Amino acid sequence: MRIGVYLAHPRPNSFNHAVFDAVVEELRDRGCHVLAHDLYAEEFAPLLTSDETETVQSVTSAGDPQVELHRREVATLDALVFVHPNWWGMPPAVLTGWVQRVLAPGVAYKLGSADGEPAGLLKAGRALILNTSDTPADREESEFGDPLQRIWAACVLPYVGVTDVRRVVFRTVTDSADETRSSWLHEARQQAAALMD
Repeated sequence: MRIGVYLAHPRPNSFNHAVFDAVVEELRDRGCHVLAHDLYAEEFAPLLTSDETETVQSVTSAGDPQVELHRREVATLDALVFVHPNWWGMPPAVLTGWVQRVLAPGVAYKLGSADGEPAGLLKAGRALILNTSDTPADREESEFGDPLQRIWAACVLPYVGVTDVRRVVFRTVTDSADETRSSWLHEARQQAAALMD
């Protein structure tokens, strides 16, 4: 299997980095071809250009070799993994920009008209989102309605053809004990391995 693993967190010593490293190692140990991308470390440019704002017509070249590489890669993947914190109910800006620039029309979906239904083009049938949060689960649901679940499982991934969307939230991270973090890393490994089933 070819699996893309994408990390969006600026601090190299963050728990998100530990999750990313554990997932990449687990998948490689199981024989997967892993395309691992730390978007901050790679300095992925998240700003959508005016030429990239088309929604119906297939995009032309982004003029950015890094974006073109990601577009070529994502089209070949069997599964996707995203590792990121919950910031203001959204992924970090670098990952939002990645979605907007890489999951472009003609690459990840096809749309016949602006008000039409998209046809997903990605062959990746499944995705795993591993989030960290400092908001307790009951408050996240009652006050905010779990916006990250809606972003990934209702708005982004089904649009590009990913029908099996799995998400795990590790919370609350800031006050978590080492043994708790260790169990979370074990769970992240298990969830990643389950993508192969």
